[in-house]
Amino acid sequence: MSRKTKPHTRFIVTGGTTKSPSPAGFDEVLALIEATRSRIVTAVNNALIDLYWRIGQYISRKIVEEGWGQGTVAALAEYIRARRPNARGFSASNLWRMMQFYETYRGLPKLAPLVRVLSWTHNLLIMSRSKRDEEREFYLRLCVQERWSKRQLERQLAGALFERVALSPAKLSPPVRELHPEAASVFKDSYLVEFLDLPKDHSEADLHDGLVAKLKDFLIELGRDFCFVGSHYPVQVGGRDFEIDLLFFHRGLNCLIDIELKVDEFQAEYLGKLEFYLEALDRNVKKPHENPAIGLLLCATKDHEVVEYALSRSASPALVAEYQTRLPDKKLLQAKLHEFYESAQEQAALAASDSKTTNDRHLKKPGKRRKSR
Repeated sequence: MSRKTKPHTRFIVTGGTTKSPSPAGFDEVLALIEATRSRIVTAVNNALIDLYWRIGQYISRKIVEEGWGQGTVAALAEYIRARRPNARGFSASNLWRMMQFYETYRGLPKLAPLVRVLSWTHNLLIMSRSKRDEEREFYLRLCVQERWSKRQLERQLAGALFERVALSPAKLSPPVRELHPEAASVFKDSYLVEFLDLPKDHSEADLHDGLVAKLKDFLIELGRDFCFVGSHYPVQVGGRDFEIDLLFFHRGLNCLIDIELKVDEFQAEYLGKLEFYLEALDRNVKKPHENPAIGLLLCATKDHEVVEYALSRSASPALVAEYQTRLPDKKLLQAKLHEFYESAQEQAALAASDSKTTNDRHLKKPGKRRKSR
């Protein structure tokens, strides 16, 4: 009786022993998938924003040429719903927003690439909550640069970031401007840390520990290129041990950032200790390819004139800012900004008038008369 032999599975071995697949090879394929997916999402978003722009342009033209109103736009929305029931985002209110979107940015061609990068939700937030073209441009550029989520953008809008930056630009010492010309766009005059929920009478330890515990939120508030190095960072000078409150590195500026915390009003003598730490960092911690370190004194409050006097003669790259534990009064800041713009316009008009008067006087000045013979 013959036995049926079971088929044998053959293994072909090349180059000796078999090896299990490398996870690194799998990760490379995943990276290709994610990169392609990201490009697809970007392309879809660009096409969607472009579609909304063209619909808004069409409605705007019809309003001017044929007197379209909200009733007609509502009829258009119903028509789209009936003919394309699966199409989303074409309600009467959204169609009206598309028209407002087009009319808001049609005279600002340099912002067109920015609005196409951001999502429709981001665009609506910026368009609806910003009063001026300068403000919209400010948030558009920062949103693209910092890659804010919807929640992060809402927080910056509620915190009146534009008003705070416009009314109080960062106060930098002369060495910062000389060594790091771009630092003015990196640092702020005030930082919002409302996410810490600090009590009114908090200590430096409360502030420090809170910032470390909510480090992700603090990094978002600082800016995208800030990288955390350590807290209570040890430095040794002359056999003595010292600690830096918070040490960061900024990729764009290519330098270490020492942040010292003070829970009271800025005092001029605080700069001396900060300058000492910066010298220690540059001598003992900074790598040869890095730029000199920058120091940031983060205080509860500060007198702007005292800060200006203290920084004007500072030999180290330093700046002073304050932290705010509560959201500022945005309406009050907007009123101050309105006054600021009005004052600037009046001064510009006065300067132009004085210049015109001076030129007119030169033109009307009589020349020397010739003596009659």
